[in-house]
Amino acid sequence: MEKYEKLAKIGEGSYSVVFKSRNKDTGQIVAIKKFMESEDNPFIKKIAVREIHMLKCIHRDVKPENILITKQGIIKLCDFGFARMLTSPGEDYTDYVATRWYRAPELLVGDTQYGAAVDIWAVGTVFAELVSGQALWPGKSDVDQIYLIIRTLGKLISRHEHVFRNNQFFLGVTIPEPDSEDMEPLEDKFPNINPHALAFMKSCLKMDPENRCSCEDLFENPYFDLYRDENEKSRQWLDGRNRKRQQLLPQLPGNNGSSAPDPRKQVRQQRLDHLPTI
Repeated sequence: MEKYEKLAKIGEGSYSVVFKSRNKDTGQIVAIKKFMESEDNPFIKKIAVREIHMLKCIHRDVKPENILITKQGIIKLCDFGFARMLTSPGEDYTDYVATRWYRAPELLVGDTQYGAAVDIWAVGTVFAELVSGQALWPGKSDVDQIYLIIRTLGKLISRHEHVFRNNQFFLGVTIPEPDSEDMEPLEDKFPNINPHALAFMKSCLKMDPENRCSCEDLFENPYFDLYRDENEKSRQWLDGRNRKRQQLLPQLPGNNGSSAPDPRKQVRQQRLDHLPTI
């Protein structure tokens, strides 16, 4: 930590604080998470190792605050405090995870059997927020959140309705049913959006988690074709520019190259051209 200068606090969790910091040697701006308890605490060590080495996991708290982007345009996901390793199908997980606005329907109703599709849903809500500049469904409570989702995407699937009715937390609570004229599908929420962007959003925001796209599908989504083409053109342009610069540079003496002409020798030779050859 000695080689980093703290600039500002940018986030705080249950066990740690995230600081915007600067590398004193290189000037690079980075985000550093510092645990508030002693690093010798076994529980804190377990969390730290878990965050660093987590693979094949459900993040369960994808939201704008946990998505970082470098100057080189590399996206990085941070804060794996709610992450959980994927195990066998049917495994029970806790339902109290994720920030409400980005929480999938199965989490909102209290389903404990879910998978990576909860992160795909969160990606869809974050994407919508990037497009519009505001949260897609800013619910004030879990029930309000469910209502806002239903108002856009329609009814819950039967399994989620069953889980909601049998959840003790929602005992005596019913979800309001929006009138047909109050419905606001994604097409109405984003009337001027690029068709590929709308399709990308819809592929993430499916009520049934089984119908949501996979991470592999997201990478291949046509929405990114334009950016892939632009990146390829930029790479080709840079390659061509570098080749042109190499051609314009004078060749230095070497084993395989000829020496650049010495202008002093050329001038000296021109001055002696009038003398007879002996």
